[in-house]
Amino acid sequence: MKIVDVICSPGRTGFYFDDQRAIKKGAKHEGFTYIGEPVTEGFSSIRQAGESISVMLILEDGQVAYGDCAAVQYSGAGGRDPLFLAKDFIPVIEEHIAPKLKGREITSFRELAEEIDKMKLNGKRLHTAIRYGVTQAILDAVAKKKKVTMAEVIQEEYKTNVVLSRIPIFTQSGDDRYDNVDKMIIKGADVLPHALINNVEEKLGKNGEKLLEYVKWLKNRIETLRASKEDDFIIHIDVYGTIGLAFDNDTEKMAEYIGQLEKAIAPFKLRIEGPMDVENREKQVKALKTLRTALKEREINVEIVADEWCNTLEDIKLFVDEQACDMVQIKTPDLGGVNNIAEAILYCKQHGIGAYCGGTCNETDRSAQVCTNIAMGCGADQCLAKPGMGVDEGYMIVNNEMNRVLALANRRK
Repeated sequence: MKIVDVICSPGRTGFYFDDQRAIKKGAKHEGFTYIGEPVTEGFSSIRQAGESISVMLILEDGQVAYGDCAAVQYSGAGGRDPLFLAKDFIPVIEEHIAPKLKGREITSFRELAEEIDKMKLNGKRLHTAIRYGVTQAILDAVAKKKKVTMAEVIQEEYKTNVVLSRIPIFTQSGDDRYDNVDKMIIKGADVLPHALINNVEEKLGKNGEKLLEYVKWLKNRIETLRASKEDDFIIHIDVYGTIGLAFDNDTEKMAEYIGQLEKAIAPFKLRIEGPMDVENREKQVKALKTLRTALKEREINVEIVADEWCNTLEDIKLFVDEQACDMVQIKTPDLGGVNNIAEAILYCKQHGIGAYCGGTCNETDRSAQVCTNIAMGCGADQCLAKPGMGVDEGYMIVNNEMNRVLALANRRK
């Protein structure tokens, strides 16, 4: 079966682009937006509407395979590609990628995805968002040709030897970190709440006191609302480097504080994502590794999750090889081609590091569905409910896609 045409349409994402540097510098909330001027190149305001591009491959038999190009909420920060605007990149897809796909025979996902992912224009690789969406469409095309789920394509081509099953779903609260926790508990999310602790003064507290109080509230809320005492939850909080900011990146002080968080949330398991951001990949690896070692020496059983500066497949391999963390947030749009998501999950698992198939609230329903299939096909340890920050929508999309994949795959057995 061949690809006969490539069609693009602009779209909106499930959240917004936020200028992370401006927020870290102290930009204040005003309603749902922020006051002040953006500081990251390409931003016209600190918060602006997220954009996507749907890439649709028209197949010989009339079927349409599609994927969505999307970029992370904090584009342009932490070593990532710049802001992704549809009007700037639809012409790139139509002029440079479509001619390479039209007339191509659909054979191997891995082979064609790697070709597009490695493609260069004027000596530079394509924007990660383009590679992300186009390779999603290629995976869908192969699945449609073979009449199987995308998860089964991944299973077969990467020889994962994974039995398809449900994966723990991680839900994120956004700034509504109280009411949204109620939703998570009622819906039965496996991992919660993310909490969006991205400002020291407003959310962490100058000495960490605000997050500590929140964690105490969180424990009590779970114990009050959970259906039974057997219902367990993993607590995963993303602090966006604010612990490092509050404690001047002093390892001993950070370890002591994280130990306080562990005691406050016990008996629930705790993960801390992005405890510090030292604005450099190699320094970030060293800082995380040093903190992880300090926690082990103190017998503090809190897992450290790498995020900032751990963007590409190459980055992920470095953090894993250095054993700098307990789990990697595989920030799916940052990897470019979705073939790299499969490679990253499998690499983490092979080396005993947790594989969190993540992403961003600033994606679409389609990219969430595709990532869920890849996570299942590779046996990831955790999968992000996305897009958006409203809990219900992202959880529904990922949960229902998991169940559809299992039902279809089991029918063929």
